[in-house]
Amino acid sequence: MWALRVALAQLRPRPQRGPQRDAARRAASSASRSAAGGAAGVRALVYAQHGEPVKVVELKTLELSSLGRSDVRMKMLAAPVNPADINMIQGTYGIHPELPAIGGNEGVGQVVEVGSAVTGVKPGDWVIPADMNLGTWRAEAVVSEESLIVIPNDIPLLCAATLSVNPCTAYRLLSDFEQLRPGDSIIQNAANSGVGQAVIQIAAALGLRTINVVRDRPDLQKLTDRLKDLGAEHVFTEEAMRKPEMKDFFKNFPRPRLALNCVGGRSSTELMRHLGYSGTMVTYGGMAKQPVTASVSSFIFKDIKLRGFWVSQWKKDKGTDQFKEMILTLCDFIHRGQLTAPACSQVPLQDYRVALEASMKPFISSKQILTM
Repeated sequence: MWALRVALAQLRPRPQRGPQRDAARRAASSASRSAAGGAAGVRALVYAQHGEPVKVVELKTLELSSLGRSDVRMKMLAAPVNPADINMIQGTYGIHPELPAIGGNEGVGQVVEVGSAVTGVKPGDWVIPADMNLGTWRAEAVVSEESLIVIPNDIPLLCAATLSVNPCTAYRLLSDFEQLRPGDSIIQNAANSGVGQAVIQIAAALGLRTINVVRDRPDLQKLTDRLKDLGAEHVFTEEAMRKPEMKDFFKNFPRPRLALNCVGGRSSTELMRHLGYSGTMVTYGGMAKQPVTASVSSFIFKDIKLRGFWVSQWKKDKGTDQFKEMILTLCDFIHRGQLTAPACSQVPLQDYRVALEASMKPFISSKQILTM
């Protein structure tokens, strides 16, 4: 019991050391008071060591930190389980929060109370994290105003909960690496992922043609139909992309100028093989946990360019104002019906193990959403 008290004591805020550091420490603070203002604790999913999520994540009851002048108290409405969340808990991600930590980097909350110096947020607003390490897998939270971004509260809840990671990644991938015009084509693997589904929809809205690669599976036709309903023009399996018949396909279809890779290994090699001259492949994930291998001929005879992308670094480099601008642009897509949430399964917070286990299974196209 003493060890647990010491661990939870470390979750309390410490002196500020810059906005991002402060947000990370607040994320590891106790969650919130009850909405009625009582002393009851608030539930949160906490991990004190790295390891397999189902083994190291625990549902704890934490005490609320006090509301400061520049703070916002919010109740979380919904928060997804993303691959980055799993990797952070495993200790394999590019960011390592101080332990013990509250899980979750994305989600949407509703403001309940604000401090006396808060000017940009008011009770009733919907808000999302401005950066990672906020700790969204909890019922309520007290965080600094600067760590939040206000979003329209007239978009679907699941769109709001999944807005700040996958759609942002998809938008930047389509915007920052090639000057694409309507009629140009792109190719991507893991097209059924959260980013992949957002790429399909945003590309369709921009008049871009898409080749979408997925792994073979028992429900392939069902998945293909769903991706095409989102706007996918062509859906192929990894195996089909390796067949000689693909040469005939490209006789009547423009070679892609952009390839989006979140798998690595042989899958990424196939994407490069089908790229047009001087095309670009951007790697933003490594699901296969295998290196990206490029042939010498790809560089010499096709002038292929290999790039990488991490949305967290983009936010750090560009700042909150540009991030807010992108969020509003994505909300416009949502309002116009051009961007929807990925297929989701809503799971109550107390059943978190179900969500964690489902998120780590192969061929799962449904994103797990924790509801509070």
